[in-house]
Amino acid sequence: MQSPRENWTFVTEFVLVGFTGTQEGQLPLFGFFLIMYLLTLMENGILVLVVATERRLHTPMYFFLIHLSFLDIWYTSLTVPKMLSGFGHPAGQMISYSACLTQLYLFTFLGSTECFLLAAMAYDRYVAICVPLRYQEIVDRDTCLLLAIGSWLAGFLTPVLPVYFMSQLTFCGPNVIDHFFCDASPLLVLSCTDISLKESVDFLVSLLVLLISSSVIIMSYVHIITTVLKINSLVGQQRAFSTCTAHLMVVAVFYGTLFFMYVRIKVASSINLNKVVSVFYAIVTPVLNPLIYSLRNTEVKAALYRIISRKSQL
Repeated sequence: MQSPRENWTFVTEFVLVGFTGTQEGQLPLFGFFLIMYLLTLMENGILVLVVATERRLHTPMYFFLIHLSFLDIWYTSLTVPKMLSGFGHPAGQMISYSACLTQLYLFTFLGSTECFLLAAMAYDRYVAICVPLRYQEIVDRDTCLLLAIGSWLAGFLTPVLPVYFMSQLTFCGPNVIDHFFCDASPLLVLSCTDISLKESVDFLVSLLVLLISSSVIIMSYVHIITTVLKINSLVGQQRAFSTCTAHLMVVAVFYGTLFFMYVRIKVASSINLNKVVSVFYAIVTPVLNPLIYSLRNTEVKAALYRIISRKSQL
């Protein structure tokens, strides 16, 4: 039963617990997250540099890949530096109410934008494989810009309602967030007002974003698979589908964790499991994305080799 409103003490800042444990266990965790963050910056930065400097890679697929790399850099930078500052420093664990809502908004914005960018990349692969003779006509510069701007704009608008309804909740009791960033689920646990409407809004908005973006991806790949199977040559089938494998791997990892995390009606019961899954899609995935695209892509590897060769000759 809730106490009378006049007796409430309203929360103005929160404490991000992060990953608790012994002092001996904190140092390896700090080192792990620091290395992952530096790898994210380095790998995505190199990928952007390679694509930007090699004219052979100035194609729609790599245009979207640059956007994805920029997004992954900001995605990780939004959470990891703040989390690292909290290891062994209580002051680093504090975050104001407004900063918490801002972090929640930006994190949702970037996550939603990635969904739409992956959908745009799937459409690009669909046109390249299913309508190859009209590829340059359909996916021209204006179309790429429109898809990219649309992805960022749709992602920016996605958190408006969820964060607005979050701002209408009252936080008057404990202010300890059992997470390493301000995510919706651990925040809702701390609210001392009815959260049923907020949960419904979160569920519907998350479901809408995931259904729209995943539907584009699924329909694109249904047409791609149908087209590839009509190719008589096995070598031709493998060559056609090889251009999609990296994108499929990224989609499988990203969407798998997002469906688990956000398409739920009730606040998750296992906060520790939430944190582990959050680490995977917020920290590990941005490290894996450039590796997946570069290690399985001969064009990127060849471009990187040419850049290194030119630098060594100077």
